[in-house]
Amino acid sequence: FASANLVAVCAIAATAGFLFLTSLYLQDVRGYTAVRAGLTILPMPVTMALCAPLSGRMLAKSGSRAPLVIAGAALTLSSAALSQLSSDSTTMFLFITYALFGVGVGMVSSAITNAFMSGVPKSQAGVASGMNSASRQLGTSLGVAIVGSVLASRLFAPGQRGSMRAGFLSAAHPGWWVMAGCGYVVLVLGILSTTGWARATVSRVRSE
Repeated sequence: FASANLVAVCAIAATAGFLFLTSLYLQDVRGYTAVRAGLTILPMPVTMALCAPLSGRMLAKSGSRAPLVIAGAALTLSSAALSQLSSDSTTMFLFITYALFGVGVGMVSSAITNAFMSGVPKSQAGVASGMNSASRQLGTSLGVAIVGSVLASRLFAPGQRGSMRAGFLSAAHPGWWVMAGCGYVVLVLGILSTTGWARATVSRVRSE
């Protein structure tokens, strides 16, 4: 249950940070219209929608380890790759990295819900559901707040001109690595929270 809380916060924080930085990059650096920017991001929600039911099938068949590990790896790799963005990154590069990020988000959602609901006795299912929602909202707030603060501190640092177009790429670099770190936390907890000891704990809780 504790792992589910931290995974939810980290995964949703990475998602919120991704949408925040990507919107600014596409519209303010690349000069895309809102419609074109939305279409460029489309690989992310498409792969998210495809992977979400796949994650549910994997959960039913073999537990949450595989979805969490895949999610953590995808979030980490895509965020690390996006730290190398330039003003002329190819459309194919954007599509691949955005699609990979969508794999991470799609894989993690069902696993989070499963971990929340299986980590408490049945009598506390309502509490678990509420914590699930609260952790996601907290992750959204933290993702935008932390990544936005990192971006602003570098973009508007003393001696900087504060031009979004000129300074965004270098200013956003640490923000992408913050998201990669969130993905890595998801990956590590996906392994640690699915050990034999953890599964035994879940079985004992379910029987209460």
